[in-house]
Amino acid sequence: MKSAVETLNPTRVRLTVEVPFEELKPSLDAAYRKINQQVQVPGFRRGKIPARIIDQRFGRGAVLEEAVNDALPKLYSEAVSEGEINPLGQPDVDIKELKDNELLTFTAEVDIRPEIEIPDYTGIEVTVDAAEVADEDVDSAVERLRQRFATTTVVERAAAEGDVVKIDLEARVDGEVLDDGVASGVSYTIGSGQMLDGLDEAVTGLEAGGTATFTSELKGGSAAGREAEVTVTVETVSSRELPELDDDFAQLASQFDTLDELRDDSRRRLVDERKYQQATEAQEKVLDALLELVEVPIPQKLLADEIETRTHNLEHHQLAQLGMDLDAYLSLQEKTREEFEAELREQAEKGIRTQFVLDEIAKVEKLNVSQEELTEHLMRRAQSSGMSPDQFAKAVVEGGQVPMLVGEVSRGKALAVVVEHVTVTDSNGETVHLDDEDEDAAETAADETEEAQAADETRAADDTATADETRAADAGDADTRA
Repeated sequence: MKSAVETLNPTRVRLTVEVPFEELKPSLDAAYRKINQQVQVPGFRRGKIPARIIDQRFGRGAVLEEAVNDALPKLYSEAVSEGEINPLGQPDVDIKELKDNELLTFTAEVDIRPEIEIPDYTGIEVTVDAAEVADEDVDSAVERLRQRFATTTVVERAAAEGDVVKIDLEARVDGEVLDDGVASGVSYTIGSGQMLDGLDEAVTGLEAGGTATFTSELKGGSAAGREAEVTVTVETVSSRELPELDDDFAQLASQFDTLDELRDDSRRRLVDERKYQQATEAQEKVLDALLELVEVPIPQKLLADEIETRTHNLEHHQLAQLGMDLDAYLSLQEKTREEFEAELREQAEKGIRTQFVLDEIAKVEKLNVSQEELTEHLMRRAQSSGMSPDQFAKAVVEGGQVPMLVGEVSRGKALAVVVEHVTVTDSNGETVHLDDEDEDAAETAADETEEAQAADETRAADDTATADETRAADAGDADTRA
């Protein structure tokens, strides 16, 4: 077999392959055996039909076509190896010449990874927020905990802000009650703003048994994005009572004996959270700065496939679970289809550029992925997916996605290497030194960045239907993923 590589552009090549006919003999024999098992010829047992009879009855061309189809994957793989190219995606194959008993010639055009020259990134400087925790931050954290331990008592008075009301909802569009627009016994805290616009004003001042009607734009369900006339009926009104902030509360809400100990623990947790956020911000800004330094040609077919995949996942998975289509989502986001497509293209381009650059750094730095690192990454991915580690691992293996996970870990390590060699200062002008835990956060950042880019649209969609009350009001009791 002879093969030649022609560079069409920095991200696409054409392989021209010439195959002597004798190299097709194994596939030709396999073709005769396959046809032998599929056809019947009077006077011959199945599987015992001579090749010349098959040629006479069904045509030599059918046999050659079967043989070529069988041989092409192996021939293409050998040409790729011989040409030392790194293909992306499936090739476009064209049979140029097929001379029986003489020669097979075909071409295969395929996208390839572009050659990337990694610049000196040690001069990168980024500024991140200082990991500071003020007393007010601790107060807010303790107050949120306090809210979780509030008790409610049914009262015989008009509902006011901060009260918890149990309500029934009925949504009408064009005078017709929606099939998924009825909900009963929904608990709602007045002033939380977690349901329909206008609901707070409608229920404020109502007593048990009171009814009000208001107009609001639905955020989910079959009529997402449309104006609806919503009728709300209050079943009960309950006041919320918060526990006193004292040592008794600390013992109730935590393992600590005193409120001071609880506050100290809250401060420590907030500091850890701010440090993680600082490390994440650092890797995001370092990655952006690195990408600005590198020219990365993008294979257009790969880009088109990535955009198509992201659009499909949004429409048929995330939005479908929220009970809305793309048009309703765009209406809620106040975006045109052109704006949406432009943003999606930008996200896809950045994801591809990120992968190429970090893969090249991992190659240059000779970064390897250990079994322990892969297992830790799998555990994190399983947790974020809502699956058990065993279920996630099984799905990954069955789907042939292990190399993808290895690549994610490798890219995370590559980004951590870059972050280690650049200058990071906080908003106070202090140099930020990432400790081991922060570096672990940076190591997972590459794949998290790619996931975040792909999930930008998903999160925005989820934001339209975050609260359980909203989903109940807008889409009945249908299950959705927050």
